[in-house]
Amino acid sequence: MTFNPLEELTLEQLRTRTSMKWRTHPADVLPLWVAEMDTKLAPTVAEVIHKTVDAGDTGYPYGTAYATAAAEFASRRWQWDDLAISRTRVVLDVMTGVVEMLRLVTDRGDPVIVNPPVYAPFCAFVAHDGRRVLEAPLGADGRLDLDALEEAFARATATADKVAYLLCNPHNPTGAVHTAEELGGVAELARRFGVRVVSDEIHAPLVLSGSRFTPYLSVPGAENALALLSATKAWNLGGLKGALAIAGPEAAADLRRMPEEVDHGPNHLGVIAHAEAFSTGGDWLDALLAGLDANRTLLGELVDKHLPGVRLMWPQGTYLAWMDCRELGFDEEPTAGLAVVADLSGPALWFLDHARVAVSSGHVFGTGGAGHIRLNFATSQVILTEAVSKMGRALAERE
Repeated sequence: MTFNPLEELTLEQLRTRTSMKWRTHPADVLPLWVAEMDTKLAPTVAEVIHKTVDAGDTGYPYGTAYATAAAEFASRRWQWDDLAISRTRVVLDVMTGVVEMLRLVTDRGDPVIVNPPVYAPFCAFVAHDGRRVLEAPLGADGRLDLDALEEAFARATATADKVAYLLCNPHNPTGAVHTAEELGGVAELARRFGVRVVSDEIHAPLVLSGSRFTPYLSVPGAENALALLSATKAWNLGGLKGALAIAGPEAAADLRRMPEEVDHGPNHLGVIAHAEAFSTGGDWLDALLAGLDANRTLLGELVDKHLPGVRLMWPQGTYLAWMDCRELGFDEEPTAGLAVVADLSGPALWFLDHARVAVSSGHVFGTGGAGHIRLNFATSQVILTEAVSKMGRALAERE
């Protein structure tokens, strides 16, 4: 029998967990919202954590093991051989790293461009740190719209000397895996307008069959960009903090200006776990990707069968599915101020109340998100089938 990490745990076992996914809602709710997977740890990662704790090795992180492991992973997986360890810093997590990198290339009041609908903290964290969020919405296909991006770059640089673009690669929530051609277009625009790119690549290892991940820093013209990579999503390590900040050759001096206190944020166990995942977790990741591929197909079949009027945007990467529920006619409350991921409105709120299934509300992802939901399909096929079936039964009773 083929090993599938998504099929190791029963619903009863999962309900004993104390993480956000399994404690936010009552026990009668099936949670398919926040980006946590229903898996055990990869065996080699679990082993190194136990070994570290048993040895009492719980001091401060040290060394380049994280960067070395990530660089070797990038070479094996993506044939990217230019992740230079000398141009990296270990940071607490990706979003903390995003904020720190934006501080290196912008000042308070400067514009930061994002592509909504997009991960809610892209707007919230930028705004909290005193930057102005400018939008270059995705196209109707959920992909980058280079014309909209060019217009946003022109508008931003007309009024500010320092402008940054926060790229989500792959994109959350649409699951788009940007092509080398698309990213080349981004790099050309960024060079022409003098915009600094910061690329969030936390979902990079989670590219499903039929697509290929391209690191933004591997694209010609992106030499002055910055990027962030982490094992968090692909190996389910959200509670073991760690991420790698990476500078292109022309941005190395910027990264060296990152404050010393940033180095004190990473978790020693997290750094060890992430390095181990990148080093020895490849077979487990391959098994996971096969399971996610099967779940993606199953989800498409379930939506067709149980959710008439709902349109699934086929995800190329991540384990997050973006679903258009606008034909269902639910009212959507506008976000008052900056949204947080747990906010609920429209179809997501209705499915929670009437189907007892928790999904993420589209409105928190900004412009273009209202009337949509984001569903996490990194679970067992039994749970996925039951959740979508319950959503379908609730809709049938509504009619």
